[in-house]
Amino acid sequence: MKGARHNLGVSDMGRVRHLFAQSICLLLLAACSLPRGAALQSEILNEAAVETPSFQVVKVTRESAAQLAAWPATGWAGGYSWLDAQRGSDSALIQIGDKLEVAVWESQENSLLAGTGSKMTAIPAMTVSPSGSVFVPYVGEVAVRGLTEGAARNRIQKELEGISVSAQVQISVVAGRNNSADLVGGVGKPGRYPLDGRNESLLGAIAQGGGIDPGMRNPLVRLQRGGQSYEMLARSLLENPDRNLRLRGGDQVVVVEDTRSFNVLGAAGRQERIYFETEHMSAMDALSAMGGLNAGRANPRGILILRDYKASDLKPGESGPDMRQVVFTMDLTGADGLFAARKFRINPGDTLLATESPVNGARTILGLLGTLIGLGSAANDV
Repeated sequence: MKGARHNLGVSDMGRVRHLFAQSICLLLLAACSLPRGAALQSEILNEAAVETPSFQVVKVTRESAAQLAAWPATGWAGGYSWLDAQRGSDSALIQIGDKLEVAVWESQENSLLAGTGSKMTAIPAMTVSPSGSVFVPYVGEVAVRGLTEGAARNRIQKELEGISVSAQVQISVVAGRNNSADLVGGVGKPGRYPLDGRNESLLGAIAQGGGIDPGMRNPLVRLQRGGQSYEMLARSLLENPDRNLRLRGGDQVVVVEDTRSFNVLGAAGRQERIYFETEHMSAMDALSAMGGLNAGRANPRGILILRDYKASDLKPGESGPDMRQVVFTMDLTGADGLFAARKFRINPGDTLLATESPVNGARTILGLLGTLIGLGSAANDV
C-alpha cells in the first residue's frame, strides 16, 4: 500500500509538471495579446518606418518647440483678436437715427413760434436724417451730426435768432441705433442699451445687462463692430483693465461658451474631451487638466499628440508639416522633455494619447508565472 501511494504521487507530480510547462508556453505566446487600456508607442509609430507612411512623426524637444510654435495653427485662428481700450469724450455725440426733442422759450409778445398766452413752444421730436441734419420750423435744415447735446442746442438757438432774438432753446437727445449698443445674449437682460457718453465701457454695459450668465462655462465675449468680429475670454477682460474697451454706437455684444477642446485617451487620469480653460494651453497644462498619467500603466516616454493639418498648411522643411497628419512625440523622463512640454502648445481638435508601458505586459506574465511556480512547488511538496 505504501508503494502504491508513492507511485501515485510520482505520476500526479509528472502531470502537474507537464501542465506547468504547457502553461508557460501559452503565456509566452499570449504575451503580446493581453488586454490593455491603451496602445503601445511602437504599435502606432511603426508605420512611420515603412516606405510610404501615411503620417509624419515629429519629436518635440526643448530646441524644436520654438520652431514648432511657428507652424500653422489648427482648429482656430491661433489667438483672439481684440481692440485697444481708448478713452472718449464724456458726452455722447449725436448720430444718424437719434431723436431730438426741442423746446423754445421766448419772452416777447406775438412770437412766430410760441402760441398765444404761452412762452414755450415744443417742437415735435425730430429724427436725425441720413444727411446728419434735422428740420427746424422757420429755419430749415440744421446739421447736428457729430455734435454734443450742448453744441447742438447752441447751433439751433443761433439759427433761431433771425426769428426771435430772445429765443432760448432746450434740447434732449434720445439715442437711436447708432448711439446704442446691443447686448444680444449670454447676459441676464439682453436688449438695446443707449450710450450715455463715449466712455461707456464694455464691462459696464454687461453689468447693465444683468451680468454674464453664471451657468456659462468659460464665457467668451464676442464684439461685432463695423463688419468685423473680435473675441476675448471674459476672464481676460476682468484681469486686464486695458482690454475693457469703450463701446461705440452700433456695437453688438454676445457672450458665448468657449467651445475649443481636445481629446485625451490612453493611460491617463481622465479619458474624455477637455475644454480649454485659458486662451492657450501647453502640453504640460493639458497633462495636468487630464489628471496626469496613470502611474501603473502609462509610458512617460510615449506621450503622443495627434494633429490634422489642411492641405494649404503643408510647408515641407522646418517651417511647416510635410504631411496632413502629424504625430508629435514627447519623452517626459528627462528635463529636456519636461521643458518642451511647457513650451509646446495644444491646438483645438488635437488628441493627446498616453501610451501603455510595455513593462506592464511583462509584469502580468511574471505575476502569472509566479502563481504557476507556486503551484508547481506545492505539487512537489505533495
